[in-house]
Amino acid sequence: MNVDPADLIACPQCDALYRATHLPDGKRATCVRCGTVLISPRERSFLHVVAFSFTGMILMIGAIFFPFLEISTRGLSHESSIFGVAMAFSDGWIAPLAFFVLSMIVALPIFRFVALIYTLWPLANGKPAWKHAATMFRLAEESQPWAMAEIFIIGTAVALVKLGGLAKVSLGPAFWAFCVLIIVIALKNSFVSKWTIWDAIERK
Repeated sequence: MNVDPADLIACPQCDALYRATHLPDGKRATCVRCGTVLISPRERSFLHVVAFSFTGMILMIGAIFFPFLEISTRGLSHESSIFGVAMAFSDGWIAPLAFFVLSMIVALPIFRFVALIYTLWPLANGKPAWKHAATMFRLAEESQPWAMAEIFIIGTAVALVKLGGLAKVSLGPAFWAFCVLIIVIALKNSFVSKWTIWDAIERK
């Protein structure tokens, strides 16, 4: 039988092909071969993703400039923020390191939040998708592996264990903002159904 490719969905893990279908809210379609969730629409999911994206942007902006941690030893102390650390590498031949730090930890996560808001805001309000919404959502998905805010906070936790025996470390508000950001990102991802979003963009 001739099947329209637009009616098919491929499993992102094992590439098995299925005929896509609309499901009621709360139901899920999974791959019979590997169990990967393919379609998982949830009630008012677009609005939830937009709300979590706005929250993530606010947390990220605060985490950039607020103190991240303070290290004290032998009567000396030093307090720094994410932006301050990046700027410490802004001179000389290691200047590209500052660019990559801010890009991977700050710029890309903020871009993904902005792209999701741009894509889903009109859809959440029952209006047609804005121009270039498909491109914005595609870029948001393609940049996901490079947005490393979660990896950064895990690496920081490992480093704090190493520093704990050498100096007194006090965690600042930016550290806790990053911790809350990880939770917000996880909640946002739980409401994202890629096929549902693509289908909504095409239908609208």
